[in-house]
Amino acid sequence: MTRPAPRRTALAAAVLAALVAAAAPEPAAQGIGDRLYPHLGNPGYDVQAYDIALRYSGDNAEPLRAVTTVRARATAPLDRFNLDFARGTVTAVRVNGAPAAFSNVGEDLAVTPAEPVPEGAPLHVGIAHTSDPGTGADGGWVRTDDGLAMANQADAAHRVFPCNDHPSDKAVFTFRVTAPRDLTVVAGGLRPARRPGRTTTTWEYRGAHPMATELAQVSIGRSAVLRRRGPHGLPVRDVVPVADRGRMERWAARTPGQIAWMERQVGRYPFETYGLLVAGTRTGFELETQTLSLFERRLFTDPRFTEAYVESVMVHELAHQWFGDSVSPARWSDVWLSESHATWYEARWAEERAGVPLAERMRRAYAQSDAWRAASGPPAAPKPPEPGQKIGIFRPVVYDGSALVLYALRQRIGPAAFDRLERTWAGRYRDGHAATADFVALASEVSGRDQSGFLRPWLYGARTPAMPGHPDWRTGPAAPAARPGARHRAGKPV
Repeated sequence: MTRPAPRRTALAAAVLAALVAAAAPEPAAQGIGDRLYPHLGNPGYDVQAYDIALRYSGDNAEPLRAVTTVRARATAPLDRFNLDFARGTVTAVRVNGAPAAFSNVGEDLAVTPAEPVPEGAPLHVGIAHTSDPGTGADGGWVRTDDGLAMANQADAAHRVFPCNDHPSDKAVFTFRVTAPRDLTVVAGGLRPARRPGRTTTTWEYRGAHPMATELAQVSIGRSAVLRRRGPHGLPVRDVVPVADRGRMERWAARTPGQIAWMERQVGRYPFETYGLLVAGTRTGFELETQTLSLFERRLFTDPRFTEAYVESVMVHELAHQWFGDSVSPARWSDVWLSESHATWYEARWAEERAGVPLAERMRRAYAQSDAWRAASGPPAAPKPPEPGQKIGIFRPVVYDGSALVLYALRQRIGPAAFDRLERTWAGRYRDGHAATADFVALASEVSGRDQSGFLRPWLYGARTPAMPGHPDWRTGPAAPAARPGARHRAGKPV
């Protein structure tokens, strides 16, 4: 029989806690070692769900009041952990129901729970904070003519809410947004509840599938919601400025046919709903936010954009729902897997519907490929973004330069095997994430032949290999570089 341990008094416990805190190292910014964004993501836990409550005053320059609840599981013993969070003020943190200490370290929120969390145990974190729209210049909230929307790619979701801001840690999302009664709120997923109040309305949206933080979307504004049905009864809802409802209807009506076309290419649409979010804002890009893709209003109103061009852009963002959203990149160096496929199906659509030959587009890309690689790195090892250029990895080499890799692989294994590869990829990794090595392995499996030796120089080489079936194709002189931080719309800088 062992002697019972003496009971600690509250004072003794407090003294011990103070000594432990004094002995612990200072909080520091963490990350999971992503080559392009080394401070993104955090070790020690796996997030299963986010519940994010936002209160919007009606002024899109004023910080929103917010409460974010993170439900996770510890993958290591945790006496301290970090969340990615910047551009907001935290007022309280609770871990597993108890108040926790916290501090800001760079773009991290360092949290010290009252009791260490054992490996394998639930980790439930509640954070009361503000969410500051700022200027939107570095992502996160984007101010629109009548409210707000989100543009969180690649590393800006943590400028809106505390999170593990990396696509390798996907989770299901619930948004509860309270806004003035004269405004409409739409978010990714389906709406199970809408609760009108005297001066405000609270809107609730829930996603049915895991989502990367960079794909979250909330729209607040004077919006009309256009509803229709897509293939298999899929709910399709498009969010447009009220004043533009009539002129946007003809564009929105094309989405069900585009979904049906994509399903014929790669299989069933992977989510519970889809639609366009048309916003009165200038971002310089469109964005594949999950189930509700963000588009600048000018894409549909500027007469310089032809109908064929606009539709190809719509298909590009739609294709991302399979490639980039349902199957997310394991690391940001794998983003070529997302953008190459969206560019590929955009080009395939343009060939079928507008008579723009795919081979001719690929020939032009081939001519510029060496210059793109020199400026930006090869498709699967892009150069890091320049300081202050958060979206600087989105260069031509990850669009047409990476679609060129798919074209070369199709030339090598044949159209039938390539189509099987595409369908298998979208199905096998649905609702998850995958890496370049996974794609190479699957290409080898589906084709019945090791493709690693063929694909390695295409993905990682400084020079573009010879194109199978086109011995006459040549790379040309260096092309003008895209301006730093520019995104590309349908393969063209904007």
